[in-house]
Amino acid sequence: MMDDAHLDRPELPALDRAHFRAPDQDRLAGPASRHPPRILLLHGSLRQRSYSRLLADEAQRLLIAMGCETRRFDPAGLPLPDAVDPSHPKVQELRALSLWSEGQLWSSPERHGTLSGVMKCQIDWLPLSEGGVRPTQGRTLAVVQVSGGSQSFNAVNAMRLLGRWMRMVTIPNQSSVPKAFELFDAAGRLPAGAHYERLVDVCEELVRFTWLVHDNAAELVDRYSERIEKAGKAAAAARSIAEARTG
Repeated sequence: MMDDAHLDRPELPALDRAHFRAPDQDRLAGPASRHPPRILLLHGSLRQRSYSRLLADEAQRLLIAMGCETRRFDPAGLPLPDAVDPSHPKVQELRALSLWSEGQLWSSPERHGTLSGVMKCQIDWLPLSEGGVRPTQGRTLAVVQVSGGSQSFNAVNAMRLLGRWMRMVTIPNQSSVPKAFELFDAAGRLPAGAHYERLVDVCEELVRFTWLVHDNAAELVDRYSERIEKAGKAAAAARSIAEARTG
């Protein structure tokens, strides 16, 4: 049998002890804020009768009923990524809403086996980092999709991948609504049934995860590698200042 006693005090020659900090449960036990969770909803179609927008509308109603403060972004008029300067008003509106949010819900139609270009365009305009601030890091995320045919999960799976890339905390539950043109009524409402019940499940879970995450986001996404990077930049800046003074 292998003796594991040496693991009590492991040798870690590659570890920078100056920037190593073992996770501390007490850091996650601070007082909980009581303001309503701030949820941003994005949808991925510009059609007049957009089923991804109708699904987001239904989710927004539920989130408001659950005590959330919600905002919507209208993708109409948002330029293609890199086609204009980021100072464009629609880009600035989207980025400001992302910074405002504590959680997000993305609703996309499935197009050619993945999320729509309209949905991807919005995500592509959100930078991983801007001026030392990460507009999506530490936010919770729920993903839902609509399809014109049989039930599929390609769009929600693609959005999960993007959420991880954007350093978001994506909740386990999700919703996929097949044959959306048959399910939504003339008033644009999703009637009672299994798909409505799943959407309620998703919204409940998003609210709960947002409560758990938003007060502890800074601690949850604190990274050893980024502490080292930040220290390196600070040291480089200090050397530049010293050289300028002695030069």
